[in-house]
Amino acid sequence: MEFRVKRAPRVEAEITVPGDKSISHRAAIIAALSNGTCTLHGFLSSEDCMHTVNALRALGIQIEQPEPDVLVVHGKRRVLTPPKGEIDCGNSGTAMRLLAGLLAGQTFESRLVGDASLSRRPMDRVIAPLRQMGADIVAEGPEHTPPLRIRGGSLRGIHYNSPVASAQVKSAVLLAGLFAKGKTTIDEPSASRNHTELLFNYFLVRTATDGNGCVSVFGDQVPESRDFTIPGDISSAAFWLVAAAAQPGGHLLVRGIGLNDTRTALLGVLVRMGAQVREAVEDVDQLEHRGIVEITGAPLKGTVIQGKEVPQLIDELPALAVAGALATGTTIIRHAQELRVKETDRIAAIAHNLRIMGAQVIEMNDGLEIHGPAPLRGARVASFGDHRIAMAFAVAGLFAEGETIVQDVECVRESYPGFEAALEEFISPKRSRVSTPVIGSISPTRGE
Repeated sequence: MEFRVKRAPRVEAEITVPGDKSISHRAAIIAALSNGTCTLHGFLSSEDCMHTVNALRALGIQIEQPEPDVLVVHGKRRVLTPPKGEIDCGNSGTAMRLLAGLLAGQTFESRLVGDASLSRRPMDRVIAPLRQMGADIVAEGPEHTPPLRIRGGSLRGIHYNSPVASAQVKSAVLLAGLFAKGKTTIDEPSASRNHTELLFNYFLVRTATDGNGCVSVFGDQVPESRDFTIPGDISSAAFWLVAAAAQPGGHLLVRGIGLNDTRTALLGVLVRMGAQVREAVEDVDQLEHRGIVEITGAPLKGTVIQGKEVPQLIDELPALAVAGALATGTTIIRHAQELRVKETDRIAAIAHNLRIMGAQVIEMNDGLEIHGPAPLRGARVASFGDHRIAMAFAVAGLFAEGETIVQDVECVRESYPGFEAALEEFISPKRSRVSTPVIGSISPTRGE
């Protein structure tokens, strides 16, 4: 399967995006541990998230799906049953790392496996803290790669100084902490996504933060069953936000989007690059803020993305690299070595595809230096089996002369099942147009 993309007309659209992938994984797991039935609205039924759902079913949790974006999860008060076979995480690193934390607290043995891509991804960063807590966890592949064999139980709370800022590692440790004696604390070098902490609080699990990057959870707690609505995924919206931002006069309104403070660094970067961005929070009842983002495009200029900003942008960097190729001047991405160990080596994949399309790119160990503006030309580019690479270069094709063909795009179903239909509407618009701004004043200093 492939995407065939041509230069798009000026963006003038109003859209919604599917439910947040990161929150969908976590909400399903925490609901499964609760003391009753939870209905999750807005659930992302992507391949990645359904691997988490199927894993929970294999662990004895009854889950119904009356509609594609609705899950009814019957919590069992943290009581799981041994799986009858190995648990397949597909291509989802989030599923594997979060399930490792969950299974570290179980007395039975389990085995987590994945596809060829996931089986090459290192798991040592999650194995180390779980072993400190008392879990018997072994990576059966070379260099700490899956499959993972786990036997947990009798965990003890620890204070873990994480060498990296990773929401997946933090979430695994906090989930294990629910089953540990005493208090479990994780200290990160900079703030990562805080969805697990917010969901714990929403489901009435007691946590603590010290304002300096430390997050703690107290053991032997059962989440309270509650219904929850998952906001739209800003990482999925990122591709369309970049497409609008890079098109002078382009105008895009996204409704129902998640506006968690640890996820909106993208908007600040686009403001730095010259786009006009407006946002309005409309719902704070569930702790995960949701609302509206409106963006008006302008000639973009290069920027520097580095340091503590990077962990909160890690999924948006492929799209921002495309924005850099379209911007005047140099865009530099540093301290992003985490991109090397995603579904593919994203640094190498971005550099390779941008060069094929005519951009000037210098590849560094921990990032990229992109010189723009590049007169992009249509080309045949690879997805490298990575959903975010596939979507980023579909967006690049919207600005290229001629036709761009993105190959092997089945991987997009892992995070954004409706992407192809949305892309077609950007190429051949059919939706109703947005004619006037609907949100307050521009936020020119956001993210600075």
